Amino acid sequence: MKLGAGLDPETRVRAARLAARAGRDIAASLRFFSILPLPAPAEPKRPAFSDFAWAAPLAGALIGLLAAIALAIAIRLGLPPSLAAIAAVAALVLVCGGLHEDGLADFADGLSAGRSRAERLAIMRDSRIGAFGAVALTLALVTRVAAIAALVGGGAGPAAAALVLAGAASRLGALVPLTALAPARSDGLGASAGRLALPVFLGAAATTAAVALVVGLADLGIVRALFAAALAAAAAAGIAVLAQRRLGGQTGDVAGAAQQAAEIAALAGLLIGAGPP
Repeated sequence: MKLGAGLDPETRVRAARLAARAGRDIAASLRFFSILPLPAPAEPKRPAFSDFAWAAPLAGALIGLLAAIALAIAIRLGLPPSLAAIAAVAALVLVCGGLHEDGLADFADGLSAGRSRAERLAIMRDSRIGAFGAVALTLALVTRVAAIAALVGGGAGPAAAALVLAGAASRLGALVPLTALAPARSDGLGASAGRLALPVFLGAAATTAAVALVVGLADLGIVRALFAAALAAAAAAGIAVLAQRRLGGQTGDVAGAAQQAAEIAALAGLLIGAGPP
């Protein structure tokens, strides 16, 4: 029996349209958050970020899945957890073109080195990396590798599920400053994304909760998965508070820093109370 065979024609058409819309939105989110070579959209007009932002966690889950595949291959080859974790993080960086890492480094430089709001924003726009940015980037990479390696100690399946969950929760984290704050400047990625309406963010939050429920049922435990997702949102909110105080709003770099903080928080949240492997 075919799926949907018992539905009336109008319901089937509506379901097909919803599925097609979901596919388009996920693809648009992947184009926004990664450098994957996806086919160009059929629509000539570029969709507004708010139109597909609800699907950002699903795009993040798919990106996390690619990292999970890299992790599984490394484990299958007999590599130790530390090297397998490096393979997973390298996959994340490559798939996203270092977009989020670059945002974290720029945010750290601007936040720590500038004396005024204008100077901080100017420093963040400078392509050169400073001492604060280098330290923040190094700590973030080391922490992610260490967390994933520790999760591998609990089993390859839960570690892979953790990457999927962290991918989804961290893309919701990237939306936190875009929802809570107005753009700090009139141009740039943050300005082009605009300020998201609360219902759009809540839709993305519901999507993240759905991903957490799925991976929670599969491997991680529902309470544990939801706790990690909530911790990721809290970490991103902390970045948003810093951005408002020091920059007066959000930028694309702030969103990137929020994504990195949320990913680390999600991975760490899954380790809290886990004990030794």
